[in-house]
Amino acid sequence: MYHGGGGFIHSEIYNMPIWLRRYHIEKINDYHRKQEEEQNKTTQRNKSTNNKVAGPNVNPSSTYNF
Repeated sequence: MYHGGGGFIHSEIYNMPIWLRRYHIEKINDYHRKQEEEQNKTTQRNKSTNNKVAGPNVNPSSTYNF
């Protein structure tokens, strides 16, 4: 089915009963809605974290090492 990343070829869809086409379209739409919700949750979670970039935890010394 669609979840494998594949789909249907034209002749399969053309010969498929309309009720079965509608069923598959609804399932694919549900799948995309769930994926979008998961993506939005992840995006919101990443936005809520601190956006400040942390530097390395190294204290500069006053003498130079050559």
